[in-house]
Parts: sequence; C-alpha cells; structure tokens
Amino acid sequence: MSTYQTGVFSIPMSGPGDVSGLRRLIEQGSLAAEDIVAIFGKTEGNGCVNDFTREYASLAFASVLAEHLECSRTDIEAKVALVMSGGTEGVLSPHATIFTREPVDAAPGADKHLAIGVAHTRKFLPEELGREAQITETARAVKRAMQEAQIENNDDVHFVQIKCPLLTSERIAAAQARGKTTVTDATYSSMGYSRGASALGAAVGLGEVDITSACRALLSDWTLYSGVASTSAGIELDHSAVVVLGNSSKVASDYIIGHAVMKDALDLRSVLRAFSEVGIDARSGLTDPIDCDSVNVFAKAESSPDGLIRGIRHVMLDDSDINSTRHARAAVGGMIASVAGTGAVYVSGGAEHQGPPGGGPIAVIVRHPQRDRA
Repeated sequence: MSTYQTGVFSIPMSGPGDVSGLRRLIEQGSLAAEDIVAIFGKTEGNGCVNDFTREYASLAFASVLAEHLECSRTDIEAKVALVMSGGTEGVLSPHATIFTREPVDAAPGADKHLAIGVAHTRKFLPEELGREAQITETARAVKRAMQEAQIENNDDVHFVQIKCPLLTSERIAAAQARGKTTVTDATYSSMGYSRGASALGAAVGLGEVDITSACRALLSDWTLYSGVASTSAGIELDHSAVVVLGNSSKVASDYIIGHAVMKDALDLRSVLRAFSEVGIDARSGLTDPIDCDSVNVFAKAESSPDGLIRGIRHVMLDDSDINSTRHARAAVGGMIASVAGTGAVYVSGGAEHQGPPGGGPIAVIVRHPQRDRA
C-alpha cells in the first residue's frame, strides 16, 4: 500500500545564512532534498517590517535546495514552504525545523501519525491584505493543505502555520496609483492586519468561525479566533504559504502532534497539557530533562491588548524602547523552554485572532518509534 512518511529534523543556526545543518543532513543521507516540503526557521532579527534576516534565511535555504535539485530558487519557493519568523529574544535559540514527506510502500497502522500538507494562496494585491479576500483565499488554502496531508477531520488538525505578506511603502503607493486604498497606511500595523486575516482564514477553513463573522471581527472582536493557527507576516513574499500539521491514520510516521491553547502569557498549565497530549508528563521535565528521542515545540505569543495579565498591569504596550512583540516572545519563550529543556523552540510574536487575546496556541511534536504500525 503506497503512502508517505513524515520526517522532522531540527538544526541549529549560527546566523540567518547558516544552512550547514541542512547540507549535512542531505550529504549524510538522513533526508532527500526532493522530499522537503516545509522549513520553519527562527532568526535573530527584530521580527518587524525591516527584519531582513527572514528574507536572508529564505534565500539561503532556497539556494541549497536549488543546488541539489538543479532548479531555480523560484522553483523551490513554489514547492517548499519557507516560513521564517524573526525574533529570538531571551533564551530562544536560532534554529530551523525541516519537514519531509517521503513516499513509502507500507501500510499505516491503526494509530494516527503526524501528517503535513502545504498549499499556497494566489498573489495578493496590496489593497486585499487585511480584508475579506485574504480571509477567503487563506481558508481555501487551508482546505487544500488538509487534503494533501490526508487529514479528514478538522479535529485532527493541531497546528496551521501561515507565512503571509505585509504592506511596504512601495506597495501602498502602487495601490494608490491605481486608485485603490489599503487597509492601513502604516506598514507596521499592516503586519497585524495580515496576521489577523490569515488566522481568521484558518478559522473559517476549519469551521471555527463563519466567513461573515470573520470579516466583521478582524482586529475588533477578539473573542473570535483559531485555536490552532500561527501566522507570521514578512516582507519576503506577496502571497501566503500555508502548512497544516495534524494526525492521520493514512500516514506512516514515528511522530505525533498535539496542542493546547494558552489563555495568557503565564498559562503554564496549558503548556503542560500540550505535552501530555503527546504522552509526555512534562512536570518531570521541570526538574529533569524530558526523555524522548525528539521534541519540537511551536507556539504564539503576544502582549495582552487590554494591558493586563490576570488583572495586573503590564507595560509591554507602553515601552518605547522595546517592541511589545519582542517582550512577549522573550516571556513566553522562557516559560516554554523551561519545560522543553531547550531554547530551540519556535515562538512567534503577534497573535491576533490566534488563540484568545494575550494567549495563543502551542503545539508539540514528539517522536514515538515504538508506536505500532501493524
């Protein structure tokens, strides 16, 4: 019976252009370049509009794959979802997670295993960002990615990573030259609109929110959100790359994924619950290293928009020296890293409609080679 096997590989990065880990994996035969479908990277930029470490890292990874596959970087960017998230504040460590889909002639067992699907939206016009068109197109891409992953039930989707575009001054001017208006004239604010529209698009695609409510709620009604979406806006693309991660009985893999939703930036209980979803009692990890072959953690973080955490004031939104998203990544990243026992965790800032206000989803992937495939 023909199916595919999902692979997950984590590599450290000494800088945004360091792809030596990927080269090593390919050269030693640990993975095949043609099987790579997505790369999630954490780079040490500021995570804001002018964070070019994301573009630099994307270019570096695309160049290596183009070299091995004997094609252009443009071809790679159309085939592989390159999702680079800037910001490794605090104890967070620059690293990348590489996902593969390897065709295998094997029968997947009765258990559900990690499945991955990738889809790309069409190119967005500047005036479409942060509006209904972006929500609708993202919802369609989520459904296509689910089909590719062979995930049949929305409840089996545990994480949807979306890399979406933002507005630059040039893109705003181009829209105005055509007599169009953009959702905002502020380039930094456009990141929130794009992230929020992408998150609500995922929510629509997964049946968490209806399209009418999503359009009305964008950056206004924080009670509507996706419990599995993680979105990141960047200057390096003009469309969105959508990666759906979940569990499927049609896939042969040693990995499984689970998730929980953090209510706020101090919600350690939900972090522990996400680990327990994949069979890890992470309470012991607070004192002893977690004993498993491979653990990858992905989460969202943001400063609560009402300026409070559990009724107590925070100053993240009022700090003129350090952007609030950088505060949030450092705080939540430290909490999660203390449980995971490593700073190589993917924590992305800016969680508009990605979990409740001030909170966000957290997903854990773990390797269980002992799982029965019979």
